[in-house]
Amino acid sequence: MTTPQIIVMTCAYAVALAAAIYFSRATARRVAGALAGGAAAGCWGLCAILVGEAIGVWRDFLPATHAVWVLFYLGLAISLSPIYFITWRVARRFGVRGLAVCLIVAGVVGPPRDYLYVATYPEWGAFAEGIAPVLADAAIYIGLVAVGHAVMRLVSGPARGSRLAR
Repeated sequence: MTTPQIIVMTCAYAVALAAAIYFSRATARRVAGALAGGAAAGCWGLCAILVGEAIGVWRDFLPATHAVWVLFYLGLAISLSPIYFITWRVARRFGVRGLAVCLIVAGVVGPPRDYLYVATYPEWGAFAEGIAPVLADAAIYIGLVAVGHAVMRLVSGPARGSRLAR
């Protein structure tokens, strides 16, 4: 990824974040929780990218400078934050079973999404052959949702205890 691509991605996801905040009628505490969840999951994602690169399940874009690493992390954190408004609503309505479905959906939808990205933009990375990269990518997506939602819950409190809970 080039720096302009990272900036465009970050801006587009910032618009999605603003829309998620507006349409979910999020309180300030829930917004703080989602941003904290995005920050924590962003750390998980960066570590996962580096570990996957090190063990050879993929070759990924790795920023060349510290400034680009920070920009990439910021974009990752902002792009993940809207997810946690959805998981919060699902947890509020369906409880643990709903969250389990969210984790499964993330694990199923994530790898094809990434394979589509690298097919469209080969300079962004490449996956190794076999099932291992698919399983690793699915595990990362499950972790992104789980870590981010857990941190959001720590900051915002449980969804069932919310004034919006049913």
